[in-house]
Formats: sequence, C-alpha cells, structure tokens
Amino acid sequence: MKRTSFLFLLATTAFAFTSAHAAEKPRVLILGDSISMGYTPVVQKLLADEMTVLRPMAKNGKAENCGGTNSGVANIGRWLQIDGGKWNVIHFNWGLHDLKHVKADGKATSDLATDPPQATVEVYEKQLREIVGKLKATGAKLVFATTTPAPAEPMKVYRDNADVIRYNEAAIRVMKENGIPVNDLYAFAQPRMKELQIQPANVHFTPAGSEALGAEVVKAIRAQVN
Repeated sequence: MKRTSFLFLLATTAFAFTSAHAAEKPRVLILGDSISMGYTPVVQKLLADEMTVLRPMAKNGKAENCGGTNSGVANIGRWLQIDGGKWNVIHFNWGLHDLKHVKADGKATSDLATDPPQATVEVYEKQLREIVGKLKATGAKLVFATTTPAPAEPMKVYRDNADVIRYNEAAIRVMKENGIPVNDLYAFAQPRMKELQIQPANVHFTPAGSEALGAEVVKAIRAQVN
C-alpha cells in the first residue's frame, strides 16, 4: 500500500472513531424554570467534554421557561422530543411558579398573600405525578431538584418560604414513591441565600449563585452516568 493511501486510511479511521465517540456521549435534558435557565449554561460548560446537555429553547433562540406544572403537563411531550429525544439523564424541577400567588384570573402575578397560588399543593402534587409518569416512560435516569428558597422580605410576586417547604415535601414524597433521586438545591442554597441570591429580596440568583447551583447539578448528573 502506498504511503499516501495508508495515511489517508489512517486519518479516515481516526475521524470515524472520533465522530463515533462524540455520538456516544450521554444525552442530558434539563427541565425547569428561570432558576434552571441560570444554571444550564454552567452545566453545559462543565460537562462539554463528557455529555450533550440540552434544555427547551424558545423560537427566539433564548431559553424557554418551563413554568409551573400547568405548563409542564401541557408541554412535556414536546420537550421530551427536543433534538430527537433519547435521553440518558433528565434533571427536572417544578414548584417555584406553582406556589407563587396570582390574581383571580390565574394569569397576572400578585404580591398579596390573600390571592391564591397558581396551583395548590394538592394540584401541584397531582400534576407532578402526571409529569413523572411521562418522564419515566422515556427510560432515562431521572433526578429531581428541590425548589430553592424564597426570601422572607416582601417581593413583587408573593411567595412564602413555608410554601416552598410544603411543595418540596410533596415533591419528595412523589420522588420516593417512584425511586427518583433528589438533588436538594433547597438545602444547598438555604444557608447561603444572602450570598447567592440577588439582593434585595429576590428568588433569582447572581451569576456566582448560578455557578454554585450548576456545580451541584453537575454532581447529580454525573452520579447517574458514572
């Protein structure tokens, strides 16, 4: 065999091996609200060489907010088919939108404790069970992230941290019944709220806060792949 032909064959084989190796990278789907929108790029960066990490994206190219379980029930089928589906791991969370208070029309947010939550904890648990059923049907390994804390100070949208705890308890009950591991981001963030969350009172996280959450999410995902 001529040297040039041998080198061409060697290069072609190496390229094919590299392409096949890249195609074999585990596929990860992240589902969640704006908190997950903050840490998804961190997870993608940290796992870039190991896994393909995707999340729902809007038509404008920006990350899609998965909202509350109302939105989850309506859209989970579409989200699971992103990029052809076939997920190895799905890291998911719902809760922060469910427990926020809304006006009587159920659409506009409210800063009043006397207005109702978007979904009662009973409705939240019921709808979360429906979503989990569809997630389990994919055969992917699942990880649920608890909802992160709500500050005690008044905010533009009313959220009570006592509700965060109640909704998390309901979610953990569902996960235990389904054998799904829990990534307890609430316990991770709660002692560090003033350090990690935007100030003054805000449920969202600073860039450093999203970095810290993203590192915890990476640990949880790696635990399911390794």
